[in-house]
Amino acid sequence: MEGLKERRMDGFVILARFHLREGALPRFLDAVRRNAAQSVADEPGCRRFDVLTPLEGGNEVVLYEIYDDAAAFDAHLATPHYAAFRAATAELVLASRIERLALEEHARQGR
Repeated sequence: MEGLKERRMDGFVILARFHLREGALPRFLDAVRRNAAQSVADEPGCRRFDVLTPLEGGNEVVLYEIYDDAAAFDAHLATPHYAAFRAATAELVLASRIERLALEEHARQGR
């Protein structure tokens, strides 16, 4: 299996899925949008932070985050706005799944 150090990564990706309690979506979205906005604005290693919701409705939220590297994500986890997000949403989440992925280096168009 190819190690991460041998690969040419273009970024470190977090794909996070949150299954929420019934009726918790509005409160969760309020907290996660604040966290996303502060992450992109205040963290130099955070390139992207998207909040995704199902078109058909439901109680799941998916986060797609891109960081320069794993250290930038670790720095994100130590920020006050992340701590505030965790505190505000702890009782709203039934289950979560976090995946750490490599954004593979690729040809860029239009740059």
